[in-house]
Amino acid sequence: MISLFPCQAWGTTFKVALIGPWTCDILYSKALPDLAARLATSRINKNPYLNKGYWYDYTLVNEDCKSTRALVRFADVESYGAAFLGPANPGYCSSAALYAKEWDVGILSWSCLKPNMNAGDKYPTFLRPLPLSAHVIFTVLRYFQWAHVAIISEEADIWEATGQELATSLRALGLPVNPVVTMESDKDGPRRALTRVRETDRVRVIIMCMPSVLIGGQAQYRLLTTALAMRMIDRGYVFITYDTLLYSLPYKDTNYYMLGNDTKLRKAYDGVLSITMESGERNFYEAFRDAQNTYEIRSSTPPEQVSPFFGTIYNMMNYIAMAAEQARASRGRWVSGAILGDSEGGFEFEGFNQQLQAGRNGEGMQAGYVVLDYSGMGTSLYSTHFLHASHTDGKTGGLKYLGRSVHFAGSTPYTDSSCWFSPHFACSGGMDVTTFFFLLLLLISLVGSFINIFLYLKKQGRVGFSFGGDGNGGSSKVILTLDDLVFINTQVSKR
Repeated sequence: MISLFPCQAWGTTFKVALIGPWTCDILYSKALPDLAARLATSRINKNPYLNKGYWYDYTLVNEDCKSTRALVRFADVESYGAAFLGPANPGYCSSAALYAKEWDVGILSWSCLKPNMNAGDKYPTFLRPLPLSAHVIFTVLRYFQWAHVAIISEEADIWEATGQELATSLRALGLPVNPVVTMESDKDGPRRALTRVRETDRVRVIIMCMPSVLIGGQAQYRLLTTALAMRMIDRGYVFITYDTLLYSLPYKDTNYYMLGNDTKLRKAYDGVLSITMESGERNFYEAFRDAQNTYEIRSSTPPEQVSPFFGTIYNMMNYIAMAAEQARASRGRWVSGAILGDSEGGFEFEGFNQQLQAGRNGEGMQAGYVVLDYSGMGTSLYSTHFLHASHTDGKTGGLKYLGRSVHFAGSTPYTDSSCWFSPHFACSGGMDVTTFFFLLLLLISLVGSFINIFLYLKKQGRVGFSFGGDGNGGSSKVILTLDDLVFINTQVSKR
């Protein structure tokens, strides 16, 4: 009878502790993390490839909204799981990774924005679950040659820390990120933040660290409509959403009726570019609805009211299971944190609504990305550029044009010198096309003036060159008298 038991009955349980601010931020609270983790573990345990060694389970840990209290809370979760998925607050991500090192449990956090956390021995149990967002942003900025960047964060610990860490990560890549502003929650907070950006020279790109207005983010709504009133939308400023990097924002056959029903938002969103994970044959809303129809998701919540970060939680749970099974099969023992951190990668798996793969050099779960734009009309977004999954390291490859250009609400932002994006030398300031054009005109004017002066002096006989004759049969001699000669040091020799 025991031999007939399924392997789940006697397999060791591998529990994942899912840590995030599930009650204090709209991006995470609307992601239904309990349902996402339950669906993922249910499908994982039914997968004949993944249930050979472990029975997978999860536990949900609420991260405090304040960074200091969240860190204190994290110090007490040692026994909650064999691996930690989180935290979501980058303010104490490094400290959490040191705790995980001491406990020898794997830690996978999408919020850790330090470029080299998965290299070296300082964080041996850390494994990056998503491509580094700074690398993806850097690749997009390099393509458009926008080097000077400002960051505006919502007044919340998690987003303030995200803005600061993102700025540090982009500066490490050579970009002059300034200013980094926290938008206060009072009535004039957006105007004060935008005024600081407008007073900074050469800045034309603003990264918004806050939940997207398309999933209900009110802070971003206030920021964009204030920018419209300050005429920053039609003067060449580009606003880039940060949170969409963390999930797959639906755009194919998807309507966002808030764009059609709100004239201010429609005009303001014309200045927004969204960088998000590419969808497969189905977008997130369609995949969620299909799981509801098969009763795998027992919730009556409409898909349009669910944060697409639901799909990211599902994908990261599957990634952990794939990495743990790969490590178990090769090592033949319990997968400790250090073993999980040394995951070989290279495998592929089916995500919630797209095909995913794991990098071989610690890049974590890799997905393709698309740049989405809004034309200022209608209720839907469209894709303009595509970034292949293997090109999300910020070093190799770049964007692929998809045949439809970005629609700028006003003037096209000027470009910066390509030296800002070169890792081989520091850029001292760079030169945009307009500056180069005026300097070229100045050079041409100087050369023309020099030629005119030369011709005038030659005509007056004050200067001239002759090589074997002047072409008119005249003398080619140059007569000098002693008055034309100056001896610099007459003390050495009178001769």
